[in-house]
Amino acid sequence: MNSIKNYRISSNMLVRELAAATGLDPSLISRFESGERLPSKEQVYKIAEALGAPLQELLIDWLSCRILREVGSEPFALQALLVAEDALNYGLPDDKPDTASGQLSGQFSKLSALQASLSELRPLAGKKLFEALDLEYTTESNRIEGNTLTLQETELVVNQGITISGKTMREHLEAINHQDAVAFIAELAARGKSFTERDLLQVHQLILKGIDRANAGVYRNVQVMISGSAHVPPQPFLIRKEMESLFAWYNHARFTLHPVWLAAEFHFRLVSIHPFIDGNGRTSRLMMNLILMQHGYLIANIKGDVHSRLRYYNALEEGHKQDNLVSFIQLVAEFENLALERVISMLQTNQS
Repeated sequence: MNSIKNYRISSNMLVRELAAATGLDPSLISRFESGERLPSKEQVYKIAEALGAPLQELLIDWLSCRILREVGSEPFALQALLVAEDALNYGLPDDKPDTASGQLSGQFSKLSALQASLSELRPLAGKKLFEALDLEYTTESNRIEGNTLTLQETELVVNQGITISGKTMREHLEAINHQDAVAFIAELAARGKSFTERDLLQVHQLILKGIDRANAGVYRNVQVMISGSAHVPPQPFLIRKEMESLFAWYNHARFTLHPVWLAAEFHFRLVSIHPFIDGNGRTSRLMMNLILMQHGYLIANIKGDVHSRLRYYNALEEGHKQDNLVSFIQLVAEFENLALERVISMLQTNQS
């Protein structure tokens, strides 16, 4: 491993001094440096600490040496490494733990049955029903982000163009913009094709229209933090690659994952990248619901009350901290279930 030797020399440390600091034999360290032998992972930790070297860099060097030793002489090594790179970058759904599938399978079965029932009843649904649901969604999604307009006030702003006293201009624009974005994703869902990165940027552009023209539909060029979260989004220079990976994952996963899982995980991955200066939450929820609508489901309207909002943020944070999306997927499934049962009940009542 050249990195060990390079950092040792730059630290003006002799082999015997590094050996003393790590408790390893000097001849063993020499063999590490020459590439004759690879250290264990635990030994890499010791060496990095003794040298004050970046642990990540030494581990990457160590792992690459291991991979080359294992597959370097194989005739299809390069092709195999490219396939492995895709799997690591895109998080293919085949890698999902069986425990997660087991925990969620019952919910998915119920949701699929409800969706089938809804499909039979849809001809009974009038345009006004879905307009009312869309307005509720706009109100609640904006409430999650701090907008104080009530459902009645949102209706007045969006449908009647009335200005609400005591509410900011931004709150008015957020209501109008979000409703326009809901109409846009409905059009995308109706065309029956997979959406693209360009569509996502258009959704974001609608969200910030008239609020922040310079950043509407544009990836951020500064580092950001997520308030109340330990998760740190990627640096701005990585965003385009992260978004490319997101869509590569989506274009594979849409053929294998249950639509509710697919929608929830797309939301999680997008909001984790946090590609925009503002509007990441609204955009992520809109894209999640676009996926649901494409598969015949209803908008999963996560409520904006304190309790629901806290559950939503906690589930996202658990996903970041524990690398486990089960709680977040279950949360989305729960709100989708509520939406389906509510609309089915209303349509069955009208039928009788």
